[in-house]
Amino acid sequence: MDIARRSMMAGMAAGAAVAAFGMGQAAAALKKYKNEDFYKNGKFDAEAAKQAYYEMMTAFNYPIVDRLRSADFWTLDFGLGQFTEVGMAGIFWVNNLKNNYFGHEIYLLPGQMIPEHKHVKTADAGPKLEAWQPRHGYIHIYSEGTPTPGVEDRIPPSHRECCQARVEQKLMPGEVGELAGPEQWHWMKAGPEGAIVTEYATYHDGTGLRFSHPQVKM
Repeated sequence: MDIARRSMMAGMAAGAAVAAFGMGQAAAALKKYKNEDFYKNGKFDAEAAKQAYYEMMTAFNYPIVDRLRSADFWTLDFGLGQFTEVGMAGIFWVNNLKNNYFGHEIYLLPGQMIPEHKHVKTADAGPKLEAWQPRHGYIHIYSEGTPTPGVEDRIPPSHRECCQARVEQKLMPGEVGELAGPEQWHWMKAGPEGAIVTEYATYHDGTGLRFSHPQVKM
């Protein structure tokens, strides 16, 4: 039993080392972007943003299927003009109101965050429930509760005054984190090599979105 256990632990350690090496390679392959790279004449350049995500996908050997080259693939800077800090890309693979399920892929550049938000009940749907599984790279997710010690230093400057979700959890590829409860504030932030994250959830009704930052726009 001890030999089998040691063998299993060695295998897990080797797998973790390979994953870490792969993420390091991806980080090294990515261009170092400046915020101004994503703005043209003062306006957010969505096409430049998409190209950055495609480069990240290539670095992670993530397949860029035809649908990711279509209008179904979108990107946002949430109206804050700080895309390298607050922004994302995504695609809704499926969003089924009748049967109440949703499949979403989230794409984050290195260090990029999705602004803090919650999903409230609407006339058409209950409060959205979510879980997240990193596929490439890693993320930190943040939820309500007693703040994690030192978390203040890791909250991006744009959100330090308004951020309410301060319980921190790191998720590596293959790990799954869940929303702490309905209508709770939450947000996520990518690690230094960026991240591709699968979201499992109930139906997404955009009218139920609420952001803690007063200047966020969709």
